[in-house]
Amino acid sequence: MAGRIDKLLAEKKIELPRAAAPVANYVPVVMAGHLAFVSGQVTVWNGEFRFIGKLGQEFAVEQGQQAARICGLNVLAQLKAALDGDLDRVKRCVRLGVFVNSTADFTDQPKVANGVSDLMVEVFGDAGKHARAAVGTNVLPLNVAVEVEAVFEIA
Repeated sequence: MAGRIDKLLAEKKIELPRAAAPVANYVPVVMAGHLAFVSGQVTVWNGEFRFIGKLGQEFAVEQGQQAARICGLNVLAQLKAALDGDLDRVKRCVRLGVFVNSTADFTDQPKVANGVSDLMVEVFGDAGKHARAAVGTNVLPLNVAVEVEAVFEIA
């Protein structure tokens, strides 16, 4: 039987991708006490890399927000896999770290990060409101536009 969050995702037509296998020496999620630390997730959708390039060069803010949302969907997919399919165990999204591959003069990283922040609130309501860092960087793995890491409180 689908849980509350699964029903909400279906109602809002929010599809989660397959949880990707790690590409290096790390694990996708580490549980420590009541916290789940989700490793950085990039702009891959079921094996297809999207949004390759820099904000302020190849992409505008709106496209960056879409890229951040894809990262967030990957975060949720990894978290769901780590919680044996039960996202109802999430008590709160605690923190997001959003890394934006951007040109030296691009300063709208917080606007790009809203793409994932808005997703967390859409899915978890008030429990989706979180602390956050939105950081510009000169390059990310595979030259993806955005990477997102997350911390959740788990029941």
